[in-house]
Order: sequence, then structure tokens, then C-alpha cells
Amino acid sequence: MTTKLDEKLARIRAGKYKPTDFILADAKDGDMGSGVLGAAPKRAADGTRLRGKTRAEYLDDIQAVVKQGIVDVMLVSASNLELLHERGVFKKSKVKPVIRANDTTDCWGLIRHGTYHKQASRPFRTASLPRVMYNASAPVKTAKKLYLTDLGLYSITMMNDVEADARTLEAFSAFRQDAANNGFKYFLEVFNPNLPHTMEREALGEYINDCILRCLAGVMKADRPQFLKIVYNGPKALEELATYDPSLVIGILGGGTGTTRDTFELLQQGERYGARVALFGRKINQAEAPLTLLTFMRQITDGTIQPDEAVRAYHGELQKLGLKPFRSLEEDRVITEEPLKRATLKAA
Repeated sequence: MTTKLDEKLARIRAGKYKPTDFILADAKDGDMGSGVLGAAPKRAADGTRLRGKTRAEYLDDIQAVVKQGIVDVMLVSASNLELLHERGVFKKSKVKPVIRANDTTDCWGLIRHGTYHKQASRPFRTASLPRVMYNASAPVKTAKKLYLTDLGLYSITMMNDVEADARTLEAFSAFRQDAANNGFKYFLEVFNPNLPHTMEREALGEYINDCILRCLAGVMKADRPQFLKIVYNGPKALEELATYDPSLVIGILGGGTGTTRDTFELLQQGERYGARVALFGRKINQAEAPLTLLTFMRQITDGTIQPDEAVRAYHGELQKLGLKPFRSLEEDRVITEEPLKRATLKAA
């Protein structure tokens, strides 16, 4: 079955993009960076945290989003995708299942009592590509039915440190070879440095842009990523990258939870300045009503509603559902994330 992702990427690459082609992805791969707290907590209607969700409840949440059909991509761990496959979740769905193909150590920040996030990121990989693709221990040379998926997220973190970055790019090179040997496709996530640095946001955006172009300069078409996933470092950096090489399909990551206005504003600004994909994890998973939030996220990218109006409408839906919002309407209408605030002030 051709997925919505395939159809949209084809139109984007053909220069036929329109807002309804914007790609939404839900990142429910929290177990790759933590343990028991990988899923959003189970809450009462008044927002009180009851307990952490079990793995089975996490899978239920993923299944509900896939069934809703608003997202185009569902990103999960390889082990959870196997269980979802056994449930038949993607059997008749046009939502593309995707695995996190590696798990850099800066993503281990939610491990309880861990200090990994305070150390420079290191490349690390647990998922086996032939196992994911064909349930085999080695690349399969003969034609065989695909087992789980042929697409994954590969993540790198640029540190502006020659030893750390050389190690990261060597691991990326080894992954590309493994992917080629297995006929596996990937999209590339590029994180900002995970340790304190002296770059201002504008300089940081320029640094990341140059790192992306540098690490892909020697990579030919057959081995290049399907699209990118990057931090939104402001409109100037995003527009620069999108303009420099239109063949790069750019996606933005969600980052922290923020306010509901942050979520909607990030989508609108991202699309306006050249992003064609949004891959949000915590912004969806930590929401009071994730499925309801997704309906408004799609309306934002379609261009049928404005961010502030969407926040008001979202709160109205929470009231209908009998759910107490985490913030008052006025608090939730505030833009709190710095790159979003700067762009809004500049536009005003």
C-alpha cells in the first residue's frame, strides 16, 4: 500500500507542494531515551498525575493515533513496532510506520538518576536493520516480504568539537553503509549541541546549517536522507537552508512541551519559512487531549485556522470533554519559546 508519506514526498519533490501536503509525524519513541517514564503519564480529568503509563497503555495510545489517521508518520522504537505489527495496527493504514534507527546518548536525558545529558553526545545504535526489515540476522539478498518497515530516523548531534564530531560522522557513515546493504531508507535528525556553548541563536542556526551541508556534501543521491529533522533556530536559518538547496525536504522537531500556542505557532512559522514536515513528540504526547490537539495541528498546516484562534478552540473542546486544561486560556495563548517570540516580534 502506498502511504500518505510517499504521496506527499512525491508532490513536494516535483515542486507541486501545497499546504495540505505538509507532513505531520508523531514521535512516540520515548522509550529509546528513557525507561518507565517513556510514555506520557496517566492523568485524571482534572489533570492530576495518577501514575506512569504501562507499555501496553503506551501501545494503546499509539494505536489510537494511527487509527485517527491525521498524522502521516508514526515514529516508534523497533521493539514497539514489532508489537504493533502483531496487533495489526498498520495493516490497512496509510500512516507510515518508522523506527528510531539509533539512539544518541543525549536522548537518554529522562533516565531516572542518569547524568548522560550532562555529557557530550555520543553515537549509539541498538536497532538491527535486517531484523526490522526481514526478521533476519543479516542482510537478505533474495526477494522477501518486508517485515516491519524500510524507513528509520538516524540522529546526530553536532558539538563544535573536532573529536566528538568526527566520531559522530564516522558512525553516520557506517550507518549509511548498513542501510545501503539492507535497502533501508532514513531521514536525518540534526540536534543542536547538548552542552553549553557561546553561540547566539542566529550564529547557532548558521552553524547547524553548515554542518548539515558539510556532512551531506559527500553523500550521493542513493544514500541521502529522505528528509531532515532539525531544531527551529528561527526563520532566517530555516529560510536560508530551504532556499540554498530545495532538494532537501526540511522537517522541524517539537522540542519541549511549551504552551499550546507554542505548538501551533511553531507549525505555522515552520511552514511559512520552508519546513514541509513537523515531527512532534512531547508537544503531542504531553497534551491534555492528544487526538484533539492533532485535529487543530492539521488545520494549522492546512491554513484554515490561525494559532491564537486554534488555542481558543482547543480549550473549548477540552471543556466539552470534561478535561481541565493544564494552563488557563490566557496562559496557554502566550508564546514562550524564544525563536518563536523573536519571529513574532519581528513580524509585528
